[in-house]
Amino acid sequence: MSLSEKIAQDLKTAMKSGQRVRVDVLRMLKAQIKNTEIEKGRALTEEEEIGVLQSAAKKRREAIELYRKGNRPELAQKEAEELGVIESYLPKQLSREEVEAIVAEILAQTGASSLKDLGKVMKEAMGRLKGKADGKLVQEIVRSKLG
Repeated sequence: MSLSEKIAQDLKTAMKSGQRVRVDVLRMLKAQIKNTEIEKGRALTEEEEIGVLQSAAKKRREAIELYRKGNRPELAQKEAEELGVIESYLPKQLSREEVEAIVAEILAQTGASSLKDLGKVMKEAMGRLKGKADGKLVQEIVRSKLG
């Protein structure tokens, strides 16, 4: 079963059980996946569907941060609930230690030693960690190892 099929199935279940927030988030995800399919003119691959969900999750994280800075805890809480629903469909994220180990391996392979090599290391790291780790975390770890 594809991710979009699972979302459609879970949407029906959520509608029957009256889970308002879940229904809203699943409808939004379903629409975003459909819009991306229309843009590309074909059905999305599993990886592309995950990319759509990651984009939605990133937007929620950024909104939470902004709402907290703006002293709007009720809106931050709403975004956090939506983020929880989205993350339930994403693959499990790697821990900081696992990401550090992979970055150390990449540094050894590429021979990178200074911040000048940041782009080369980030390209390789994001290629390996796409969907498994947050880009900000990866960049933070790479910078700390190189700097």
